[in-house]
Amino acid sequence: MESWLIDIVDKFGYMGIMFLIACENIFPPIPSEVILSFGGFLTTTSDLTKTGVVLSATAGSVLGAIVLYIIGLQLDVSRLEKIVNRWGHLLRLKTSDLHKADSWFDKYGPWTVFFCRFVPLVRSLISIPAGMSNMNVTVFLLLTTAGTLIWNVLLVYVGASIGASWQEIAHSMEAYARVVYLVLIVLVILLAILFFRKRRRSHGK
Repeated sequence: MESWLIDIVDKFGYMGIMFLIACENIFPPIPSEVILSFGGFLTTTSDLTKTGVVLSATAGSVLGAIVLYIIGLQLDVSRLEKIVNRWGHLLRLKTSDLHKADSWFDKYGPWTVFFCRFVPLVRSLISIPAGMSNMNVTVFLLLTTAGTLIWNVLLVYVGASIGASWQEIAHSMEAYARVVYLVLIVLVILLAILFFRKRRRSHGK
């Protein structure tokens, strides 16, 4: 996959970067680390500038985030309530659980959207619950832009500074991503265990 991504960036420059980063936001398995660090390296060997690479990558990130936000809007709480009312008993879910989660996101969602932009996989998927909670679109776009801008600046400038060794940062970020994925899996398992234990206790009362 890496050679294909590098090929697109090499041939299409800014537009290629914007397209790939937009796709990365919608399909998280595409590694933005490779795209951004290679884009940074290209600023030392071509007419591409660091500012141009950062701006095109940020535009792509925001475009991808908007697509997922719109998908989230189609999965609002009222629609999920219908799903939970029909199938929730299988997981012992109640509509009240949905409202609690929705209230939590209303309270902490804005900062969650910002900080999750630095976490692999989550930085893309966080746009869906933002849409589901009907988060103010202006706030969503501002925090998404701010978070992705910082992330893009970091990787592009590191890629430019280490030059031909840009793949080192890509591999380092891949290792970081693996650790994050492992932590997320463990957290999901722990949360699932706690959730079902709580449900069993309440059901036994």
